[in-house]
Amino acid sequence: MGTRLTMAALGATALTLTAVPAYAAGAGITDEVTMTLGKNGTLHVVEKISGASGELKRTFITRTRYDDGNDRVYQISNVKGGTLAGDVLTVKGDGTVEYDVKGAVTTSGGVEELRWFAVNGWSQQVAKATVKVNGPGQVQNLSCFAGELTSAIGCTSASMDHSATEADFEQENIAPSQALTVVVGYPKGSSSGVPILERRFSLASAFTLNTVTGGALAGLLVLLLGGVALLYWTRGRDARAAGHAQGPVDPVQNGHFSPPDGVRPGQIGTLVDEQADVVDVTATIVDLAVRGYLRIDEQPRQTYDAPDWMLVRLPNAPVNALLPYERALYDAIFDGRDAVLLSQLSGSFAAHLGKVRDALYADVVKQGWFARRPDTERTRWTTIGVVLIAVGVLATAGLAWFTTYGLLGLAVVIAGGALAVGGQYMPAKTAKGSAALAHTMGFRQYLFSGELGEVPEQHRVELFSRYLPYAVIFDGVEHWSRVVASVTGNGHQSDNLYWYHGPAEWDLSKFAGSMRTFTTTTSGAISATRQFRTL
Repeated sequence: MGTRLTMAALGATALTLTAVPAYAAGAGITDEVTMTLGKNGTLHVVEKISGASGELKRTFITRTRYDDGNDRVYQISNVKGGTLAGDVLTVKGDGTVEYDVKGAVTTSGGVEELRWFAVNGWSQQVAKATVKVNGPGQVQNLSCFAGELTSAIGCTSASMDHSATEADFEQENIAPSQALTVVVGYPKGSSSGVPILERRFSLASAFTLNTVTGGALAGLLVLLLGGVALLYWTRGRDARAAGHAQGPVDPVQNGHFSPPDGVRPGQIGTLVDEQADVVDVTATIVDLAVRGYLRIDEQPRQTYDAPDWMLVRLPNAPVNALLPYERALYDAIFDGRDAVLLSQLSGSFAAHLGKVRDALYADVVKQGWFARRPDTERTRWTTIGVVLIAVGVLATAGLAWFTTYGLLGLAVVIAGGALAVGGQYMPAKTAKGSAALAHTMGFRQYLFSGELGEVPEQHRVELFSRYLPYAVIFDGVEHWSRVVASVTGNGHQSDNLYWYHGPAEWDLSKFAGSMRTFTTTTSGAISATRQFRTL
């Protein structure tokens, strides 16, 4: 002990030889500080202030850098003789102020080290400061620093009494921006004090990739993405159609057209891609014309005129026999009139096409091809995915701010994105729907096989015309328009079809080009309406 005290005394003498530059020597307040470290690690501080000129304010240092990832926090409480607001202490003038400090003790090299900024941040210069420190054990070492917070310059004097139970420090002329920091070491275990650490935010630490975070991320991704896959496996797969092998389907019965399972073009389009879109509506318009509900009249035009068509309501058409979605479309086209130009539909369709789409979705459910509406199913799972993304973003922000596990939040974002995208594939066909789809694909194979069999001449125009709306769905308009244009009821070329009329000097040799332009223009007119822009 004698050797340790001698070394401490020598250190104190050396410190005494170093002085901080003076600031208006002799002017300012006097601050007598008494600090007592309790066994619970709490530092109780009493400051006796004199020589003040009016109200005083002191800004405490309550946070310093501890290491690369953490800050050290000092908590001040139980203030008496002044008012503490945040980190600022207000004292009316000369008098005594008391407060407690937690977090001022840490263990270093087998010694409990008390470190506190005994004097700092006063609004007036401190002409002289004395600090007396009492602790729960004998002093093992002591030091002090004066000047800027990071200063390594020793204070005016530092010493301890003969029993090594009390440490004394002194410093003169401390400017408002400077501090007197005292450090006193006690035997390990003298108090239960520990430093209070708060993680410092940084992107590098927030998204730390190591064995723990990497393993947790991989595990969470497997769990979440596996859940999405399992969800699709149990809810999103089409039911199997037992006994319905796909193959060519002959739709000709007794020389007349009979679509497989009685499925109409708009229904086929919704069944195949699980969406009621512009192609389905375009094919249905052609189908209504072929079946005798309306006629399509191509309008004459000059060289640079845009092509246009007149849709004409045919009298005595059995409109009550139309399916709900067909009737909704029929009413949307004519809307109380007998004829309308296709170019005019882009505006008048807007109020009705929502009903057409809803009726198509309701129809495929009514047919028993889907257990739930495909659009509702997509919206439900996509919405859940978007919500999961939002939760993941919030979780990422929270985990990144308070921990180093920000990567785990990204796993939730990824899973939400997978569910939002996968939600587009969640509509599942029933066994009946899968069977209808198999027949539909067989019909498509038949249409493009090139082998149409023996068709009587008197049935060719009607039969080949009835194929055309399905060709619109299957993107085969060019091929079937040429087939339709190749024959008439008597096997010879004609100027018009019963459902499609061209202008003067037009004949069926131009039908393929006219039909291709008509379907493209019709789809464009439908897409221009608000309800179908996103389909």
